[in-house]
Amino acid sequence: MKILFITALIIITACSQEKDKRLTDYVDPFIGTDYFAHTFPGATLPFSMVQLSPDVHNEGWTYSSGYQYADKSIMGFSHTHFSGSGWIGLGDILIMPTINDEIQIDPGSRGNPDEGYRSRFEHAEESASPGYYSVRLKDYNIKAELTVSKRVGLHKYTFPDADNAHILIDLGHSLGELPEKKSHINIISKTRIEGYKTSILGVLYFIVEFNKPFTSFGTWNKSYAKPESGGGFINPYKTAETGREIGVFLDYSTVRNEEILVKVAVSHVSINGAINNLETELPGWDFDYVRREAVKIWNEELTKIEIEGGSEEQKQIFYTSLYHSLLAQQISNDVDGKFFGMDGKVHTAEGYDFYPSFLAWDTYRSEQPLMVLFEPQHANDMIKSIVTKTRNYGWLPAQHAWNNFAQGMVGDHLIPMVTDAYIKGIQDYDIDFIYNMMRKKSTELPPLPIDPSESRRGLTFYSELGYLPADKETESVPATLEFAYDDWCLAQLAAFLGKTKDTQFFMTKALNYKTVFDKESGFMRPRLYDGSWLKMCEQSPEIIKNGKHFYYNCFNPLWIGVRPNRHFTESNAWQYLWSVPHDVPGLIDLMGGKEKFITKLDTFFNMSPEVNGPNYVGVVGTIGQYVHGNQPSHHVAYLYNYAGAPWKSQEKVHKIMDMLYQTGPGGICGNEDMGSLSSWYVFSALGFYPVAPGTDVYVIGSPLFNKATIKLGSPYKGKEFIIKANNISGENIYIQSARLNDKKLDKPWLTHADIINGGSLIFEMGPTPNKQWGSKPENAPPSMVQ
Repeated sequence: MKILFITALIIITACSQEKDKRLTDYVDPFIGTDYFAHTFPGATLPFSMVQLSPDVHNEGWTYSSGYQYADKSIMGFSHTHFSGSGWIGLGDILIMPTINDEIQIDPGSRGNPDEGYRSRFEHAEESASPGYYSVRLKDYNIKAELTVSKRVGLHKYTFPDADNAHILIDLGHSLGELPEKKSHINIISKTRIEGYKTSILGVLYFIVEFNKPFTSFGTWNKSYAKPESGGGFINPYKTAETGREIGVFLDYSTVRNEEILVKVAVSHVSINGAINNLETELPGWDFDYVRREAVKIWNEELTKIEIEGGSEEQKQIFYTSLYHSLLAQQISNDVDGKFFGMDGKVHTAEGYDFYPSFLAWDTYRSEQPLMVLFEPQHANDMIKSIVTKTRNYGWLPAQHAWNNFAQGMVGDHLIPMVTDAYIKGIQDYDIDFIYNMMRKKSTELPPLPIDPSESRRGLTFYSELGYLPADKETESVPATLEFAYDDWCLAQLAAFLGKTKDTQFFMTKALNYKTVFDKESGFMRPRLYDGSWLKMCEQSPEIIKNGKHFYYNCFNPLWIGVRPNRHFTESNAWQYLWSVPHDVPGLIDLMGGKEKFITKLDTFFNMSPEVNGPNYVGVVGTIGQYVHGNQPSHHVAYLYNYAGAPWKSQEKVHKIMDMLYQTGPGGICGNEDMGSLSSWYVFSALGFYPVAPGTDVYVIGSPLFNKATIKLGSPYKGKEFIIKANNISGENIYIQSARLNDKKLDKPWLTHADIINGGSLIFEMGPTPNKQWGSKPENAPPSMVQ
């Protein structure tokens, strides 16, 4: 009896602990901080303007987020970071507490932290959770704690007994290149500092307040030295500085365990905007209250999807993936709605948040569709931001950050973002205006004074030939494929708006992917301006110069290469073969039918992962030639559903989730790319995925959890959609049967309406494939629809 009682007590206690566990407790911000997923562990909120996080180094692609788990010293804590960006930038307004007899204005090297103000640390004395970060700076015995509101970072530094304590603000710190333009800092009083930081992306204004007045103080400016400062750059008691590499030092005497709090508010508009943000969001000094509010906000977001079953590790991966998905997009308007527009002027967002960055090649596939389903109001604000900046700028931008136009990646993927949102009911914006602007960009060069380079790349060739020629344009094959997909999205939107002629026009253009399919090789193959195929390689390619254009002189399906010579974007011909998400039946026909299509897919997943030529660093997370660490492959595991073999999709999707997502700092297999890997996991763990954003169809894979409850907010009227996977386990990954709202479901797909109308989707799972379920031709997911 005693043993039974103890056993029952243990079970009850474990169940109680699990019930009491908040969803934020499952989030590990350190996941993705090793290798080059480029996530950061610091404090932030969903869609926040501030991302307050430690920087350990600021040079090189590996340090795009400022943090690498393998490093052993910290430079300081800066207020802006991208989550999973593929390039290095931001890291604005670095603050660092120190204890030193001599003021140090350089951070020092990773190899020798004693050269500067950086400090060693140990992971055993570091912790992170949603909205909070802490670490002990070993060299100074200072405990640093960070929390945030949307536009304000709050620091708490617990000092030892010291009469030589300092707080440094370094505006010369930047992740990546520091521009030639100058920054400015001004000491207003012994508790307030203000200024602006100029980065490669723009100007960020700030106000800093301290709960304890500093004593002595001064500035530095590395562009000049003064004899009276001993040949250095320090200017004691100077109250202002303007320059590239400038900063201030603030001196304190502290007693043991004394806490000094620092508030930093930012604005893209003005110092007054930063002051207003501070006074509105964080007028007081209660660190614990701000931290609790951050946890509350995160729990409200995470509870939109409640899961049951699965291992503790799977729950941690799931909720951390959802957490990372909510960090991808960041607002830039002040609390009064003012924002800095793409036309270089200040505007006011009336009743919505303005989003300044759209790295669309990374996010249109699953990150943005995830927002449409689970964060519809934010998704509407994002589309409204696209409409606003297009109106202000006079042209539809391509991929861009902080309103800086950039033609860096192929495609025109604001188009699928707008289309996907609109056909799924996210419609509170001027659709006629944005449709006309998207149509113009797909068919015309921009009007003056907009630079012609801001048109669709290779538009003249594309309009004339139906493809981009390899001897004229870099990455010609994926550009052709992705423009065809973008035009299909325009056709869907035109049909939705009743524009019959436009629908027919863009549906024809959506077939342009066929112009680069070579039946002889079985691949999407580079094609020259004269219509001939680029010759097959008999040896390593050579580089050909054609005017200002450079390209490899032959075609090898495994060759990746480097810009500007390469023919495929961060991938090879095997990986881009499948990039026709809008017309999978058409692709199947090109390959000779379903059996050959399935055989080629099997080969793709089973062949050697090795590639030829100069490799791209993002070709990681491989299963055969499938590359989960980069976006072009993300939909491929779901394509078996279109060829009558859903069970193979179930098998492959489960394998990807099991092999390529883990707990711990190295848990993300490639560059997170603004939520793209995390949003893939969220969708796939629920059991479905948006193969072709721009249609309302989700294709079914293999659910991971016993039960998932999706709580649908406005405008979905608070309904719930429940997904159950009976008998699910590590072995029982195959769907035996399914019921949607208690009716038999034989098709391996569902619609957006099926979900947002509420109801249930119940799977019966088993250890062996049911090759009959979902395999009939009439049950295949719809594709190339108008």
